[in-house]
Amino acid sequence: MLKIGLTGGIGSGKSTVAKVFEELGVAVFYADTEAKKFLFNSDVKKELSKLFGEEIFDEKGDIIRANLAQIVFSNPQSIQKLNELIHPRLMKQFKIWALEKESEGNSYVIMEAAILFEAGFSTNVDKVLCITAPIQERILRVIKRDGVTAKQVEDRMSHQWSDDKRAKLSDFVIDNSDSNMILEEIIELHTKLSL
Repeated sequence: MLKIGLTGGIGSGKSTVAKVFEELGVAVFYADTEAKKFLFNSDVKKELSKLFGEEIFDEKGDIIRANLAQIVFSNPQSIQKLNELIHPRLMKQFKIWALEKESEGNSYVIMEAAILFEAGFSTNVDKVLCITAPIQERILRVIKRDGVTAKQVEDRMSHQWSDDKRAKLSDFVIDNSDSNMILEEIIELHTKLSL
């Protein structure tokens, strides 16, 4: 069974592409969503308390994500510490999930991850599909989707690789600009990967 990494910058439409693959019957592992679930894990909470202090917790002992984000995104070493805590657990979970999907007879599965290359997740997949789109279109999509400013989107983009850098390392690239109809490309790739 093939493991396909699906990546792209913020606003590229990678989550939309992942949903199309799901509609085609492909199992998708959403790395960002799964990573957030670890914030409810008691062992992870203990480690986070040691790393970042009690101010990241509310009175019930739940993590206040805004407080954690503020600490983490203001300091590159904090991001690294958080990633060192979460990423190994996430990759272990992905491997178990992929084995389950293989036993169910899937010909391929997808791991959707914004930072597939940046986090080193690409070493856990066989091929990579990169979704690209012009920067201005990506900014407008995120402003519309998240209700944020262009500056906030640009700040998030500054923490991610460029489309060109990702595309050079990818096996497949789909241009998801607003003028490009990509459904045919997705179905073509699905047919190729299903063989």
